[in-house]
Amino acid sequence: MIHLKSPQVDQLDADRKTREIVEDMLSKIRINGEAAVRGYAKDLDGWTQEFALSAEKKAALIAQVPDQAKADIEFAHRQIVRFAQAQRDSITDFHIETEPGVTLGQRCVPVDCAGCYVPGGRYAHVASALMSVATARAAGVPFIVAASPPRGDAIDPAVAYAMDLAGADLILEMGGVQAVASMAMGLFGAKPADILVGPGNAFVAEAKLQLFGGVGIDLFAGPTESAVIADETADPMTVAIDLLSQAEHGTNSPVWLFTTSNALAETVNRILPKIAKEWPTGDVARQAWANHGEIVICEDREQMAEVSDKYACEHLQVQAEDLDWWLQRLRNYGSLFLGEGSTVTHGDKCSGTNHILPTRQAARYTGGLNVMKFLKILTWQEIKTDADPMMSSVASRLSRTEGMDAHARACDWRLQKFGGRENWGFEVAHQKRFD
Repeated sequence: MIHLKSPQVDQLDADRKTREIVEDMLSKIRINGEAAVRGYAKDLDGWTQEFALSAEKKAALIAQVPDQAKADIEFAHRQIVRFAQAQRDSITDFHIETEPGVTLGQRCVPVDCAGCYVPGGRYAHVASALMSVATARAAGVPFIVAASPPRGDAIDPAVAYAMDLAGADLILEMGGVQAVASMAMGLFGAKPADILVGPGNAFVAEAKLQLFGGVGIDLFAGPTESAVIADETADPMTVAIDLLSQAEHGTNSPVWLFTTSNALAETVNRILPKIAKEWPTGDVARQAWANHGEIVICEDREQMAEVSDKYACEHLQVQAEDLDWWLQRLRNYGSLFLGEGSTVTHGDKCSGTNHILPTRQAARYTGGLNVMKFLKILTWQEIKTDADPMMSSVASRLSRTEGMDAHARACDWRLQKFGGRENWGFEVAHQKRFD
């Protein structure tokens, strides 16, 4: 394995300053509530208006969205909802009788409130609004709060339309740490969120991380990552363009190429900066490539798969022969794009799979945002009194094996009450009744 190109900046350096700033902001918001949020909004965004988007202002914003943009947003919404609904249908309530008189079951219950953060800095993240809000709605969440930073006097009109179409019950014109905190704490007319979802900058990600525990989060979303697996059959131009397209997210977004072809690796490394010079956002992508881009040349496809699984990247494209082999072999990624006809942009915008995905190797243990993130899998059981002695005898013995006498006595009481005078293999502790 050879690194033709290595990163120049360590992406995993701890950002102590960000952590301290967020800690201070959350502390002040906890103490001073809405007053602290208003202060941050004024200082950071110059915002002095109301935060909750009124019906009148929302209608005025939506009226600004061109018909073609609305049609495209509606198309993306349909695909996302269809996929999310299929996910929801794949997990069901059930119950089984494991022994005569012993019934166990599960219920799939949505959380009461979801807080969906939609970034709005350099770009208007219309698709992120759909990905989070529509997925929560498909999961059956009864109340959804969405927040996005204002751009001037309002949030982006297309983002407002996407939020409304997807089913947001309350839209906050607010960004950053203060927006995440407001949703978590139930400020400005919001219900306290049970889970916070959606991508954001380093401050938003850190705020979610620090709030986790008191509220659930989808995942820790760091800078966007993308990798391409390519063999000698891949087109270097397609590979270079796909890598650059994802580097556009930010100068700290790593992109990686894993290949068995020296010729392809060298060609991509040579032409990628040239392509970047021709693109309007090419300077951002060029810096990301220079600082964080990597090219790894592998001996064979098995080594490419091993390297890819080690990196566990957010987006993974395969431009190589035998796509089914790759589908079955690869294990660690946020979302997979098979074949030259598939590009990450499809998943980012409109194909239907969710684009809120794990970064920084979190794909080793979790997938991306999906309806299950909004569901609680609740278990239940009913043990009939005629089945109780069998269950209680085992539970009592196990409790005593662990040294937990009080646990055992809860079962001993039932053996005393329902079990007759059978020999259970141990001395049942008899409890006199106090009525």
